[in-house]
Amino acid sequence: MASDLELSAMRHAITLSALGLGTTSPNPPVGCVILDQHGTVVGAGFHRRKGEPHAEAHALNAAGDAARGGTAVVTLEPCNHVGVTPACRQELINAGVSRVVIAVIDPTSRGEGGASMLTAAGVEVETEVLRDEALTVLEPWLTATVRCRPYLTWAFAAEVGHQSAAEKRLLLDLRANADLVIADKILDEGIPGGHANAHFVLPGDADTDVGLLHWLSAAYEGGVRSVLVVGHEHAAELRPRLHAVDELVVVVPRTDPSQALEVVHSDVIPIGFGLVEVAAHADLLTSRMRRVRV
Repeated sequence: MASDLELSAMRHAITLSALGLGTTSPNPPVGCVILDQHGTVVGAGFHRRKGEPHAEAHALNAAGDAARGGTAVVTLEPCNHVGVTPACRQELINAGVSRVVIAVIDPTSRGEGGASMLTAAGVEVETEVLRDEALTVLEPWLTATVRCRPYLTWAFAAEVGHQSAAEKRLLLDLRANADLVIADKILDEGIPGGHANAHFVLPGDADTDVGLLHWLSAAYEGGVRSVLVVGHEHAAELRPRLHAVDELVVVVPRTDPSQALEVVHSDVIPIGFGLVEVAAHADLLTSRMRRVRV
């Protein structure tokens, strides 16, 4: 069972992994923390973009010789294949770590998987450690990867009088988490220039009408794993196709208690979505919902 120090290190790794959101695709956002033999943090890192070192490599480089006999705490199973960069499971073996703690098993593992290869090399492996917490960062990538279609988030303001200013705030707050953003009829990278050009291609104009699923699948082939659509203007296209939407972020104005029925209704919290977060601001209420998987 993971120790308290390892649990703390995993939460550190999960936090670090989020720094790769918006730039790692088609690779996953991963974080890694190295503990020495005494449980002291001696290295940490995250994956930034495809073609650059993975999280484990950054963390091992920071740890140096202190990694030998220590523990690697990583949010996603270390990769077991040699691609643009070396296999992470081999780098961990070469560094002499004695234990690897993993939050989520990688569904794209090749061969027997990194965890199995580590075990075969005599490294102690524990999996499913703080898995649900790691999914706060990894779920969009995992969802997209399993079904070969990007994770789609639709963010909008529910009240007409608040849409312009509120949706600009949503765009500023959320765009860095996504590979692609569609707002004001313009399609762009969430972080302009953030992805590796050799592994990421901007798709053509977004078809959010009847061709939505086809366009999303084509975007996936170009390396896109998450798409953010901002604006109530997309309601006519997306509301009849909520089956294609994975996450909703909706803002409503703070209002008089007697007017609550007008701002919190089925259009704001549709059937099939579960609340992930509700946050009150000075003038707005933001609800974030994810599709309930069955």
